[in-house]
Amino acid sequence: MARDVVTGDFSRSWSALLAAVAAVPDEDFDQPSGCRGWLVRDLVCHLVIDAQDVLITLVTPAGSGPTADATTYWDLAEPPTGDDPLDALIPRLAAAYGDPALLRFHLDDVGSAAGRAAELADPAALVSTKGKVLTAGDYLAAYVLEWTLHHLDLIARLPSAPRPPARTLAAARTALERIADAPFPGELSDTDALLTGTGRRAPTAGETAALGGLTARLPLILG
Repeated sequence: MARDVVTGDFSRSWSALLAAVAAVPDEDFDQPSGCRGWLVRDLVCHLVIDAQDVLITLVTPAGSGPTADATTYWDLAEPPTGDDPLDALIPRLAAAYGDPALLRFHLDDVGSAAGRAAELADPAALVSTKGKVLTAGDYLAAYVLEWTLHHLDLIARLPSAPRPPARTLAAARTALERIADAPFPGELSDTDALLTGTGRRAPTAGETAALGGLTARLPLILG
């Protein structure tokens, strides 16, 4: 996988998300996010952990051949119940920052490092994470979906916030269609396909009709 292909959408989606977080006013950190049960500040705290995971994974070489790619990196899980210890930890950790400026600074600091690490990564290098081995290129490609979904989560109750780039919305939709092993109907915009496909909102009656048999397999909860 060519370096410009690997880093292009990753960097585009991540830079857009970091810029969107930087533009969130302090008072909006207490707004609900698109992640059920999480405020915006909780989501931003989760992004700090995500950025740390990127840094850790890119310097964790694997000694065996690939066992996953950008699609099979994702496991399909059951809808969250609130019992996951990490899910419970995130709001407490986010609240401990107190001042939103500290949380915003920490994400910018770690997030910028993750972005630089991605740009320097060899796409063909094998890395290990989640008990799987995949190329760095496939790992970074998988995160385009993560960043784009969380960008939509961030702005769910912030209508004036900047939206994800059209190109990364399209790339994320393609990734979700590969996970579903089926295309979403053309009547759905990229944003609507991502939101309904992952259960972030229920499909309308018209969308349900357009989705047809795919409806029974939704939502796709990514873990």
